[in-house]
Formats: sequence, C-alpha cells, structure tokens
Amino acid sequence: MTEAEITTTEIIMTETNPIPEVKSLRDRIIDVLKSCYDPEIPVDIWELGLIYEININEGNDVHIMMTLTSPACPVAETLPPDVEQKVRDIPDVNTAKVEITFNPPWEKDMMSEEARLELGMW
Repeated sequence: MTEAEITTTEIIMTETNPIPEVKSLRDRIIDVLKSCYDPEIPVDIWELGLIYEININEGNDVHIMMTLTSPACPVAETLPPDVEQKVRDIPDVNTAKVEITFNPPWEKDMMSEEARLELGMW
C-alpha cells in the first residue's frame, strides 16, 4: 500500500483485532450517509430507510437512489445536493450523483429498529 493510499483509506484497529481492517468504499459511503439528517427528524437518512440503492462502478462513480419522507418534504431542495456533496468528498470517490424517487413511496416500516427506538415507535 502506498503512502497516498494509506492517507485516503480509513483503517480500523481494535484490541481484539490489531491487524488493520480497511473499510470498503461502500462502507465509507454508508458512514457518510449516517451523518446526513433531515433537520425535522433526529435520525440519519440511512437508518430512516431513505436510501434505496448505492451503486459504485469500476471508476468509483457513485450513484445513490434515495427517497424523502414525502414529496412535500421541506428539505427536498437541499438534502439531495448535500448528500451528493458529502459523498463526492469521500477519498477515492470519482463522481457522485443522487437521484430522488418516490417509487416505492417511503413508509415508516422502512426504518431500522434503531430509528424506531430513537423515535419511540415501538
């Protein structure tokens, strides 16, 4: 691994696993998605189930298919470009494109167990 690769790759080390584990690009994208929030809901877009697909081609061009909680979502104009920019800023990502779909429409049962617990929906 070159010095450049070391500086652009997130490495995880634990007491039980002292051998560095290099996170995949997909895992690093998911980490970034978990830092994106709809300001009205205290749960990230990944746990809310707003991300339908993450596609990465051989050139590290990333295409994300996502939805919003409703077509009238107040952050419909700002959230997708924000997500796109955050993903584009990940080392090793060449380009990033976020596409919005409402097919299928988002439903509460798309949320993770963690999101439901956070929102008191159990």
